[in-house]
Amino acid sequence: MEKCKILVVDDESRMRKLVRDFLVKQGFEVLEAGDGEAALDIFYEQKDLSLIILDVMMPKMDGWEVCREIRKESKIPIIMLTARGDERDELLGFELGVDEYISKPFSPKILVARVEAILRRTNAVGSDEILSAGGIEINKAAHIASIDGKPMELSYKEFELLTYFLENQGIALSREKILNSVWNYDYFGDARTIDTHVKKLRSKMGEKGEYIKTIWGMGYKFEV
Repeated sequence: MEKCKILVVDDESRMRKLVRDFLVKQGFEVLEAGDGEAALDIFYEQKDLSLIILDVMMPKMDGWEVCREIRKESKIPIIMLTARGDERDELLGFELGVDEYISKPFSPKILVARVEAILRRTNAVGSDEILSAGGIEINKAAHIASIDGKPMELSYKEFELLTYFLENQGIALSREKILNSVWNYDYFGDARTIDTHVKKLRSKMGEKGEYIKTIWGMGYKFEV
């Protein structure tokens, strides 16, 4: 894997060092920020960041505020770290377009595995495949989705979800299967993560949102 640049934002220097050491060992280049304002300064200066690991609870500017600012400019993958295992936090994170959500304490190895999984998908080399169905077109290599020729404004996870649906047209998909395939790890949260994303995706698809059919008590099916 080419040397990807990752920004680690946490007000605890011990935590930053722990995460940095594990990432560097895996061949990543790591930048650090101790608060939200410093994080935004680095984000605006460094145009080649591949991913941001962002703590929620920080002085000056918390992780949510930083995330909101970054999302105005970029769809760069963001992993949120939080000490609170509050469901509302998690749902807010997904509403803001966070790609992964990890509660402290966590295993640094798991964190690195998730970083690698996200980067594998965002830097998918050679997947120049075009998927299309019912006026929806997805260019996996360019990470562009469009409806009837008009580009869609999708978060990273929404794009992944829509791609997964198109790749599995006509197949009934359980929430667990979607979580394991799109989120790429065994997710021990609740199914509202999926439902939140599907709801947002449907609204962005307009009338074509009805292609994503709900299978009560199980999950979803994409059918044109």
